Amino acid sequence: MIYAIRHGQDDERFIGGWSNGKLTRNGINDVKFASLWIRDNLNISNIISSDIRRAKETSQIINGYLKVPLQYNEILREQNKGLLNGLDINIAKKTYQNFLNNIGIDTVYPNGESLRDLYRRIINNLNYFEMISDNTLLVTHRGVINMLYYILNNKELDMDKSQFGVSTSSIHEIDFKNKLIRKVR
Repeated sequence: MIYAIRHGQDDERFIGGWSNGKLTRNGINDVKFASLWIRDNLNISNIISSDIRRAKETSQIINGYLKVPLQYNEILREQNKGLLNGLDINIAKKTYQNFLNNIGIDTVYPNGESLRDLYRRIINNLNYFEMISDNTLLVTHRGVINMLYYILNNKELDMDKSQFGVSTSSIHEIDFKNKLIRKVR
């Protein structure tokens, strides 16, 4: 079995994507609790993490408890929101109001990617995911975990970010051979 955890809470006043935002104090505490649960309930032998700061911080906290090999991979990055990465949401709403009010699955962020682009990035790297050894923990983002839900459940892509329950520090069990994914914490 492979497991995926969404990074801990970051500052929601800024747009995520490929931003350099760090975890909040609550985010750090939530990751510590998740780390204890992982240590006590799963047999993790290595960690592969997104190389975006909030995921790296999450993986480093978890690895403080597990002490297993840790590597970073850009395949696990969130959707690239281009010029909006890390932008204050209030500024984004003023500067990109028309754009933000008309986002669909094929809307490409300025200098970034669309949700469908993220989906394609994950599907194009499915061989990578399928080759990951059992007992690996992926530290990644809601967008990536959501894409795995869409792909493994053969569900049509839509704009509903919350339907799979991928909250901060949530943990999901993935069985690529049997095309199963479920939230375990």
